[in-house]
Amino acid sequence: MKTYRALSALLTYPTADLQAAVPAIREALAEGLLPPAQVTAIEPLLNDLETRDIFDLQERYVLLFDRSRTLSLNLFEHIHGESRDRGGAMVDLLETYRAGGFDLVGPELPDHLPVLLEFLSTQPPEQARAILNDAGHIVLALAERLKRRESNYAPVLSALVAMGQIRQSDEAEALLSEADDDPEDLTALDAVWEEAQVTFGPDPDAGCPISRDILAKMDMPLNPARAPHAQGS
Repeated sequence: MKTYRALSALLTYPTADLQAAVPAIREALAEGLLPPAQVTAIEPLLNDLETRDIFDLQERYVLLFDRSRTLSLNLFEHIHGESRDRGGAMVDLLETYRAGGFDLVGPELPDHLPVLLEFLSTQPPEQARAILNDAGHIVLALAERLKRRESNYAPVLSALVAMGQIRQSDEAEALLSEADDDPEDLTALDAVWEEAQVTFGPDPDAGCPISRDILAKMDMPLNPARAPHAQGS
């Protein structure tokens, strides 16, 4: 399903490869999984990626997703934080990927939302929807937080809410009850990242018979390399 792949690409760190892939992403979004109104709502982000300076795009991305813990795209961050439970959840998610014929390649954690969406793009529609719905409370909270900030990324998360048929829940309300991070408050940011980080990544010896080809079909590399801004740096 190209729509999942396209939304995954839009949530990755902006690179020249991503900018060059915008026409292919636009074409993928038109495959019919999203209603025209939602595709139109994503157009401002696509236009930004095509026309804005790459360094401005990267700075905006960092402020949103790297400096704002409440907007982290690492899903288990929102429910497990840095607890030991997160490691167990990662193992379970990796087993789900491998059972579906998908092995990770690259530096991102298994619970990174773009990685999850790449996996869903390889799965049958009903199964993909069910898995997305399992993470629904987090996706819904992310969508609402981005709307509050009037971010051009908000329609991407709103599209996922629609695709997963996600409804409001007590779990989502609990996440939204947390105060939004201020990405400009560097003192608070330092305090957040002083906590021990989970060291957990893909098996370096694992093959990747499917995921290597996912974004190649959009003429862009899988999980485009991120600049040295990465979380915790």
